[in-house]
Amino acid sequence: MTTPIVTRFAPSPTGSLHIGGVRTALYAYLAATQTGGTFILRIEDTDKEREVAGSIEHIKESLRWLDIEWEFGPDKPGPWGSCIQSERLDTYKAAAQKLIEKGLAYPDPYSQAELEAFRAEAQANKLPFLYRKHRPETFDVWNGTRPLRLKVPEIKRYHWTDAVRGELTGGEEMLDDFIIMKSDGYPTYNFAHIVDDEAMGVTHVMRGDEFISSTPKFLALYDALEIPYPVFVSLPPIMAADGKKKLGKRDGAKDLLEYRAEGYLTEAMSNFLALIGWNPGGEQEVFTREELLAIFSINKIHKSGGAFNEEKLLWMNKQHLQKLDPNTQAAYVAAALPERVTTLPDYTEERLWRLLPNIIERIHIAGEVTVAAQAGEYDWAFSTPTVSLAQIAWKNDAAPADVLPRLAHVAELLADADFSSPDTIKAAIWAYAEEVGKGEVLWPLRVSLTGLERSPDPFTCAWVVGKEETLVRIKYLLNHGS
Repeated sequence: MTTPIVTRFAPSPTGSLHIGGVRTALYAYLAATQTGGTFILRIEDTDKEREVAGSIEHIKESLRWLDIEWEFGPDKPGPWGSCIQSERLDTYKAAAQKLIEKGLAYPDPYSQAELEAFRAEAQANKLPFLYRKHRPETFDVWNGTRPLRLKVPEIKRYHWTDAVRGELTGGEEMLDDFIIMKSDGYPTYNFAHIVDDEAMGVTHVMRGDEFISSTPKFLALYDALEIPYPVFVSLPPIMAADGKKKLGKRDGAKDLLEYRAEGYLTEAMSNFLALIGWNPGGEQEVFTREELLAIFSINKIHKSGGAFNEEKLLWMNKQHLQKLDPNTQAAYVAAALPERVTTLPDYTEERLWRLLPNIIERIHIAGEVTVAAQAGEYDWAFSTPTVSLAQIAWKNDAAPADVLPRLAHVAELLADADFSSPDTIKAAIWAYAEEVGKGEVLWPLRVSLTGLERSPDPFTCAWVVGKEETLVRIKYLLNHGS
């Protein structure tokens, strides 16, 4: 039987939620949910100078768009209380006091100028600056107005196991008397996340592999607080499309909700992100959320980074779009149509429904629907186009009027045709097109219906507008083109 695990996603409310953080949240959610465990959303807002108003709501909205829901979060306090760090200051002060009582924490007695002098001395001697080499022999009572530092219990080499990287080691060079409480009364990340993880029962800490080098510091603090180590799960970086550097804003990285605005589907984005740094094996690439929950496993997370390829994301969205039921597809497309289209005189849901398969076949995201609609590509389906004889003439005609006898015969065939589908319309005129010439017959029919050089095939166009409108458009040219 699988043991339930507890994971957390702990962003800082400092602005947009970008792809790397979103993938961390997705992995943590999948890992917890598939074991029947608990996923926690914790807001790490102890750096008040960098906090951006509205960020917490933005984070919540972003995760909920990806169908990531938390059991405890900023809007759902847990048995331990708030999941917002700025509302948990008493918890950190109590933990700090325990360290002070054990002789493992002390107030920093030095001014900024003195610390800079220590750093300059170390640099002059070509040595790394280590605060512990300047640790005072006696400590003042901490009154909260000065930074509080951890007194590293033991300078030693640490060995630990990472669920992704395996056996890791780090030592003395990373161990120093770092600040755990700032002079403004807020804890540092190094301190607060460990206190909170223990209070919230977090069993698996999932975060970017850039934190590996800091792990010895964290382990020293776990030891000082007498807290058992959780399972560390270091996630590989998300790389730019060329695979040579981490994805950044200059490489096109966007806020998650920008992808929503462009028309990406929730399941497509989840599927795409899951496969950047994880793969279950096999050839399958398109997964539903249910399938991801069934097969996701920490032991198949890659060590090396994966590239963020937006072309692959577009392809992924198209696969999920094609899997939607027609009603959902229709709503998706309709939402992307600008008002100039939905207010055309012949716009109806029925015509949109008939045009839908052709639209879905040609697009990747809803934004492409909007662009095509603004360019007038769908106007023919919802309003009668203005078409000239010169437009419908085939390239082999000596004069534009040469097309009229053929178009007249097509009108006769369509008048008695079954218009229940594009295939039945095709059946009515296909033999004539093969006899006379496909270009000679199909080009004038299609252009007479759409007024466009590029559009769906004429059978689809006729089916979309219906028999009556098809004949009206053809007969207009027959009556005005001689």
